[in-house]
Amino acid sequence: MLANPSLYNAVKFRYGGCTTLFREGSVQETENCLCLGLTDYRTFIGTNLSPSWEQYIVATEERSHNVGEFPGHLVFPGGHSEPEELGISGHAYDDDKTFRDNLNSMISQEMFDGIIREVEEEIGVPAIYLSDPIFIGISRRVMNVRPAAFFYIKCSLSSSDILRLYSKAKDGFESTQLCTVPKSELATAASKMPGCHQGGFALYDLMLKRTNI
Repeated sequence: MLANPSLYNAVKFRYGGCTTLFREGSVQETENCLCLGLTDYRTFIGTNLSPSWEQYIVATEERSHNVGEFPGHLVFPGGHSEPEELGISGHAYDDDKTFRDNLNSMISQEMFDGIIREVEEEIGVPAIYLSDPIFIGISRRVMNVRPAAFFYIKCSLSSSDILRLYSKAKDGFESTQLCTVPKSELATAASKMPGCHQGGFALYDLMLKRTNI
């Protein structure tokens, strides 16, 4: 902290696995359930960060040298959903079903609200120009099995407008520049990304092949 005052600690959700469940009252319709716990930046950095990550070259948003992970590298924009946005500061042990159902519903919604908030804060694009996020899957790094959830979001602005807004982004200090990559060149850029981002591109490519987006 003394060497880099920009670093800070905060409570975050931690991915613990996923399962597929039948929707209530149905034996055909299913839904995906993510199992989440709580962690914080300090615990993650202290137990997972590896100096060998420095060998990776990735593309899209160049991260600042003041961040804890991938300083100076190019990455997809993103971040964390915030437990504190829901008033969660620790594990809840209430056995009341209504309470648990309401809490799970709020956490589920925060997964989608959080990615919009991260894009707005890091890139500077107001939420009104962003589509509802589509969850396309989870990718894990080979090195430390760290998971990353990926979402697809459309933006109604031109690339020049996005770059202009980026210069005034609230959390612009977390990166040094924003790069726009044509779809035709994304596969080449993805081949140089760290494993979880390569997985993110694979999920995106799979989504394009299976939908009309």
